[in-house]
Amino acid sequence: MSDAIDRAAGLTPEEALYQTRRLRPEFVEGAEACRLSVLTPEDEQGLPADLRVALAQRMAMLNQDAPLQQAYQAQLATLNPSEALLALAAGDEVSEEPLATIVRHADLVTQQPIRATEQHIRLLEQAGLSNPQIVALSELIAFVNFQTRVAAGLRLMRSA
Repeated sequence: MSDAIDRAAGLTPEEALYQTRRLRPEFVEGAEACRLSVLTPEDEQGLPADLRVALAQRMAMLNQDAPLQQAYQAQLATLNPSEALLALAAGDEVSEEPLATIVRHADLVTQQPIRATEQHIRLLEQAGLSNPQIVALSELIAFVNFQTRVAAGLRLMRSA
């Protein structure tokens, strides 16, 4: 069965690269389980699914990954997001707190991860995020950026 990374890379079950991924089913299954756990966890920790998916769409856009951006856009549409979340997902500036701090952090880690420091975590705390929320946000940011890189690598391999 295809997972989100297969779909983002454009892989089909007939392709050798799709079959090669299945040589390590724990990686395929693990990535899909991780995707579900960061986007729609049982305990949202106060970070609802529509916010998580909007952030994922924004990160896919920042990574210039059109297939993932479109996939997250379609998923977000099913969640009936607010206009503010649609704007966030589209890359617009956000001024409302704590959302603005969350977005700045996601953008920073996505675009310039080497510049992220402990001070940026303190800014999340100052914006009112709890430790579990910061961990959940970090997991989301890490996964989406991982997903975009794996999908991009698979697309390159597919085109070779």
